[in-house]
Amino acid sequence: MKADIVTIFPDFFRGPLDYGITRRAQEMGLAAIQVHDLREFTRDRHRTVDDRPFGGGEGMVLKPEPLFECLESMGLAPRDDRCAGRAKQSVVLLSAQGQRFTQNVAAELVLLDRVIFVCGRYEGVDERVADFLADRELSIGDYVLSGGEMAAAVIVEALMRLLPGAVGNEASTQQESFTVDVKVKGSGGADSTCGSNGLLDYPHYTRPADFRGMQVPEALMSGNHEQIRRWRRQRALEKTFRNRPDLLEGAVLSEEDNRFLAGIRNTGIK
Repeated sequence: MKADIVTIFPDFFRGPLDYGITRRAQEMGLAAIQVHDLREFTRDRHRTVDDRPFGGGEGMVLKPEPLFECLESMGLAPRDDRCAGRAKQSVVLLSAQGQRFTQNVAAELVLLDRVIFVCGRYEGVDERVADFLADRELSIGDYVLSGGEMAAAVIVEALMRLLPGAVGNEASTQQESFTVDVKVKGSGGADSTCGSNGLLDYPHYTRPADFRGMQVPEALMSGNHEQIRRWRRQRALEKTFRNRPDLLEGAVLSEEDNRFLAGIRNTGIK
């Protein structure tokens, strides 16, 4: 896939794109990431990308002209075709007003051939960009950043690790927190028996089994795959109940899960 990032701070991405899975995906030819300097599409000597908002108010707003010219130079399919799914492309405006970015959204975007990320700045972006240029608005959380650069780096990282071949063990990306509706091909062991199915991931331990008197749970060292599966599922339910109870509302739960959760609620676990 190809990812394009439109920003007024192109140097910001020299760090985030050059490490880990994001770097590996590019070196393996699985992805191509290109950063576009929005100021290259201005027409005045000051390279102006922002202006005061109509109606008054604090701050400055990114102008529509350079953003439209930048994206028009990329040779994208028409917006109607992108929105209708006739073209496997998407223009994403990163904004605090956008839809919340989730693992499910990442799974949708990674199936596309090309995704363009427009990094907002200042007080926001001229609304005509959202109405007539972007296909969707995304936010990485219910808080405000100074610009969309950090959000673009986060989303690109999330997409890169979902590309087939980018992660050494692909099953690991199917068992993580928030992942829904995955079918993991197991090898007979317990490592692939407990996908999160929309919950938070279960706890992980490694050697030594005894660290300063803190012991690894006996179930994980039992060698009993069913016991390990049950322990992992229950700990995932417990952690989700404690940290993100909202996820339980949409989770697919078995009778065994519901009985365990009922026990947690009755004991008032914290």
